[in-house]
Amino acid sequence: MSINSFGHIFRVTTWGESHGTAIGATIDGCPPGISITEELIQNFLDKRKPGQNKFTTQRKEADKVSILSGVFEKISTGTPIQLLINNTDQKSKDYGDISEKFRPGHADYTYFLKYGIRDYRGGGRSSARETAARVAAGAIAQLALKELQPNLEIYGYMIQLGNKKINANNFNLSNIPKNSFWCPDSEVVSEWEDYLLTLRKSGDSVGAIIEITIKGAPGGLGAPIYAKLDADLASSLMSINAVKGVELGNGMDVAKLAGSDNADEMFFDGGNVSFGSNHAGGILGGISTGQDIVTRFSVKPTSSILKPKQTINKKGDIVEIRTKGRHDPCVGIRAVPVGEAMVACVILDHFLLHRGQNGKNQGQIG
Repeated sequence: MSINSFGHIFRVTTWGESHGTAIGATIDGCPPGISITEELIQNFLDKRKPGQNKFTTQRKEADKVSILSGVFEKISTGTPIQLLINNTDQKSKDYGDISEKFRPGHADYTYFLKYGIRDYRGGGRSSARETAARVAAGAIAQLALKELQPNLEIYGYMIQLGNKKINANNFNLSNIPKNSFWCPDSEVVSEWEDYLLTLRKSGDSVGAIIEITIKGAPGGLGAPIYAKLDADLASSLMSINAVKGVELGNGMDVAKLAGSDNADEMFFDGGNVSFGSNHAGGILGGISTGQDIVTRFSVKPTSSILKPKQTINKKGDIVEIRTKGRHDPCVGIRAVPVGEAMVACVILDHFLLHRGQNGKNQGQIG
């Protein structure tokens, strides 16, 4: 398994398995001079860690991070940063019953097809446990962006749980940290809670849609062909466990619009460029416009469920499977900080690419 890295200049490699000794990340290309501490990284990891409420897996992991290299006297040195997170609450025996069976809807089957061997204890590398390492790397990216682009803010939030959507009229970014779903609509939270508790009691799971808005991103990030900003954002989000779809701007809905409706009209006043709308999601031709960058991704229902399903085992026998253990009834909840982390890594990477090639934008209006 040789492809465990992403990024161009800001490059991240994650390692480890769900039920192994530890997981972690190696970050190469972080600029020197960035203020980094374990406590600052921990603030981001605490948003993702399991066992925080009744709507996520009850696996108890502190996700305590250790910095092994690349930081001296709380400042990045420009050398590779190595991050370590120990696994402390594995219950591998919960997976004994499925060691020879393939979970429907899970990567068990495809991993076995590719490698001829699989770590059935939680799925190994296919487990959402791996995303803790991404969040740790994303924390480094966010800390760097805070110093290099202080006006930039990244907001992740859930806009749909199963078939239950938020009311856009109730959208308020300040509501996001006030509930278990990272939901910007406070009025829908109680309905979501009842819905998810009912699903959990029945041994089932459900999917979700997460939206991420990047405010204050400079224009000019990206490239027209092979390093499109939207392509790299989509690739990074699709790499998250259980993600099955990614949109930028209006996404699939642009197919319903006439060109006259889809065009984001442009204005120039007081030395500033403005737009009448943002159907493009802040990116045109693979390059950021300076508007809010808006993307969303769908997360499928958790494949490990207590409801019995038909499957096959390694011998080809048709068998029944029920997955014991501690699993998220909606993995989309903990995917919110993971999405934020991946977006932060991509934006920082493209900022460094742009700075390396151009220094600043070449084209000026007015």
